[in-house]
Amino acid sequence: MRSILIIGCGSIGERHLRCFQKTGRCSVAACDTNAGLLATMQQRYGTPVFTSFDEALADARFEAAVISTPAPLHLPMARQLLRAGLHVFIEKPLAIDATLVPAVRATIAEAQRFVAVAYVYHLMPWVAGAREFLRTGELGKVLHASVIAGQHFPTYRPAYREIYYARHDLGGGAVQDALTHLANAVEWLLGPCTRLFGDAAHQALEGVTVEDTVNVSARHGDALVSYAMNQFQAPNETTLRFHAERGSVKIEVHQQRWGVQRRGETAWTWHAPPPLERDDLFIAQAHAFLDGAEGKPTPLCTFEEAVQTLKFNQAALQSIASGLPVTL
Repeated sequence: MRSILIIGCGSIGERHLRCFQKTGRCSVAACDTNAGLLATMQQRYGTPVFTSFDEALADARFEAAVISTPAPLHLPMARQLLRAGLHVFIEKPLAIDATLVPAVRATIAEAQRFVAVAYVYHLMPWVAGAREFLRTGELGKVLHASVIAGQHFPTYRPAYREIYYARHDLGGGAVQDALTHLANAVEWLLGPCTRLFGDAAHQALEGVTVEDTVNVSARHGDALVSYAMNQFQAPNETTLRFHAERGSVKIEVHQQRWGVQRRGETAWTWHAPPPLERDDLFIAQAHAFLDGAEGKPTPLCTFEEAVQTLKFNQAALQSIASGLPVTL
């Protein structure tokens, strides 16, 4: 059985700990500088705990680690873990800038360990099904796509004021925290973003000044894509539409389904996998990472795909700040 170290035990770190434990394929330990969080992890899950990264690394039992710390720490920690011989799973976003990307890329090549990034849309059957269908080419080339998304963020992340979300330099704000999931998903389906123009504002969230509302007009190769999202609306809904030469595909994340409407048809043909609870996706993600560490193929976001999405994040923030379009 593999041994996994969870580094960072905030809400997403705890979810990773719980879901890796639920796979039944690994033992799990927790690492955090917050003694209160560690005590909670130990009490809830019966896991060994470490109060420092160096202390945990000194324990030679670990074969892999999950990095759930603020984004600026992701790449430095990944490099250190790889040098210690561990497989590495990194929370999104990969980083807040690309300074260390070449060094980590070189370390990955040298260490020959499995590295993936936790963009969980890759594990959604309704996203994967739509992607597989689009890749058949039955509808021809995708020419236009739109993404409309939002939720009442205080309901789902009530501690948002006190965590990394409140600061851009820690990976916060709507672009790096939420839009990045959607950009990565669209890039997974259509290919890399090549040009974008963004606008954003702080519209409603109390206690922070980072943007909670974003519009981005982008090109992914030949496809024109529009992104619109906010983090204060009442419904928790995310819809992606892809319009191709001979029909359209729609993904309704909140309904856990995808559909196709071919040219000449008047209704959607829906494909709805068996319904999943939220933890089910993260358990599937944990299984996928363990598979990857064993040399098996997985749908997880690769390091290079996450680097591309980091470029999207940076370009969006640059465009918002400058008021100008950015070519990636």
